[in-house]
Amino acid sequence: MSTKKRILFIANEMSPYLELTEFAETMNRLAILSNNNNLEVRCIMPRFGTINERRHRLHEVVRLSGINVSVDDDDFPLQIKVASLPNARLQVYFLDNEDLFKRKFVFHDEEEKWFEDNHLRTVFFCKGALETVKKFGWPPDVIHCSGWMTGLIPMYLKTVYKKEPVFAHSKCIYTVGPETFTDNLGPDFLRAAKISDVLKDKELAAYADGSNLGMIRGGATWADAITFGEPDEQIHPSVVKDFAKVKGKKVLRHMGHDSDLTEYLNLYNDLADN
Repeated sequence: MSTKKRILFIANEMSPYLELTEFAETMNRLAILSNNNNLEVRCIMPRFGTINERRHRLHEVVRLSGINVSVDDDDFPLQIKVASLPNARLQVYFLDNEDLFKRKFVFHDEEEKWFEDNHLRTVFFCKGALETVKKFGWPPDVIHCSGWMTGLIPMYLKTVYKKEPVFAHSKCIYTVGPETFTDNLGPDFLRAAKISDVLKDKELAAYADGSNLGMIRGGATWADAITFGEPDEQIHPSVVKDFAKVKGKKVLRHMGHDSDLTEYLNLYNDLADN
């Protein structure tokens, strides 16, 4: 039986598949660095329609596909695809649904109009990622979430999924980043995000306004540890003020995109050991 510590990366972008911010490259480097330092690594991200399946050699994992993810009283079939990260012997799993992700754009259409179902896509991805890990039967020691689209995951882990055996010992890191959209997830977002009667309104409070800032603040509020993916001047001042030092949480400040990232390895090992 493997005794390696298990690190799960959940991100809405990772190089070379999707690069929206500089942290996409950092996620790639972190996954490879962790894999090369005797950690067992898996990665999960959305299969946006902009990701070329042929170029990146994605193929469906039939044994994992086929479950339905219920969001806001609708069931969405979850299709899971996989590719090997270039220059590394580790796998990236892509969560797909024809209605939500097949379009050839990420969050806005060809006229830069915000997709009205981005709230459903976000909840589907967050819930689907955790359901996929359950299907793996692969208990992660550390779950590192990055990107606003993963902001619900730290909260779900501490509420809806806290009694799931696969997550019994998981610690969660959330990477704080810059605001990348000025639109809103809309008035139906909180209803969709309430994926279980276990959730109370107060537990969703940080996300209530459906903004980019709200998703970031929510992820940071519920995570066991916080990292800053960009310099302070690129992050909302209120986030820097409230989360640069938080009692009871480990905080890793931005070290520059040319950092060797060993501080992250130390953080993973520290969280996994405690």
